[in-house]
Amino acid sequence: MSLKTPYITNQYPKTLLLGVHAPYNHIKNINSYFEEFINLAKTNKVQNYETLFIKLRDLDSSHFLTKGKLDEVKDFCKKHAIEQLIISEMITPLQERNLSDYFDCDVFDRTQLILEIFEKAAHSAEGKAQVGIAMLQYQKTRLAGKGIYLAQQTGVKGMRGGYGETAKEKEKRHIENTMLKLERQLEQLQKTRITQRKKRLSSGIPQICIIGYTNAGKSTILNTLTKSNVLAEDKLFATLDTTTRELFVNSKKIGTISDTVGFIQQLPPHLIEAFKSTLSELQHADLLMHVVDISDENWEDHLRVVHDILDQIGVQKEMVYVFNKIDKIENIDNLSGALHKYQPQVFINALNKDTVQQLRDFLADWSQNHLPKDTNLPIDTTNH
Repeated sequence: MSLKTPYITNQYPKTLLLGVHAPYNHIKNINSYFEEFINLAKTNKVQNYETLFIKLRDLDSSHFLTKGKLDEVKDFCKKHAIEQLIISEMITPLQERNLSDYFDCDVFDRTQLILEIFEKAAHSAEGKAQVGIAMLQYQKTRLAGKGIYLAQQTGVKGMRGGYGETAKEKEKRHIENTMLKLERQLEQLQKTRITQRKKRLSSGIPQICIIGYTNAGKSTILNTLTKSNVLAEDKLFATLDTTTRELFVNSKKIGTISDTVGFIQQLPPHLIEAFKSTLSELQHADLLMHVVDISDENWEDHLRVVHDILDQIGVQKEMVYVFNKIDKIENIDNLSGALHKYQPQVFINALNKDTVQQLRDFLADWSQNHLPKDTNLPIDTTNH
């Protein structure tokens, strides 16, 4: 039995991107939040769309949207012949089902959108397994109330067990079996990761991990520091699989540096759980390089999101704040008050080697206290 997932982007139906300013969202600039939502849809190659942005003072437990907003959105859907709706928020299976019935079109939430983006961005076996587990967990929650066709029973009367299991039960069993296979596969991959980690830790070579909000410029910084060609695109979640490179400063190897998956607000819990094995690398880092897009008006909210996720996975490590894209700021001094509490800090434009030199200088000073005392790391001027 194959899993048939209602992908958002199978074809190009007329789509409504419904941005909701929910009462729990205290973000400084809601327009930037809506723009991020549209960029998520574009990253998932959603085309032929209309946008509608609304503000909710309260939430309805059965439909998420209140009665007045339901009518407003329904009128919009009729006027523009909307065939599918993507909402900027996470909603429950019940709310999704009720909204779909009310608007007479397919409804997808933020979680489904992000999961699909991750699924397309995963290239390694580990990444594919992690995203697969998260996607299946999400699908499992959506089985309830899928309609009459999932309530029908299969089997032969008189056979042991009666009429047999329902189609819903078969679907659930198939999901659980597939998840079990992926979890076993991930377990084997984790053993390899642990072996590699033990070898690195025994060598005493410092490990630096780059973290930050999605599209903050992490991969660009990795490329600039190591002269690599890791994929660095101006889109959300361009990087999903972890990349590790040797790091040289002043022609001296000071350790290794790893790029990690970008974070985003309201990151689906299933994804955080599935990626714990990858994120566990942060537990063994000697330094976290927290990259922040200082040109984004919501940079403080983005920074808070990263800290919240680190708290969720129990990571507390030495950290340097790398404020990127300073070339897009007219006067950085205007932010000095808000920036002061994030120490130590470096300001750069990842595409400008002169400003990146400030980051190199910081890393050179930091490495003096972290390089193995009894080990001479090899010098390779070709990688500097």
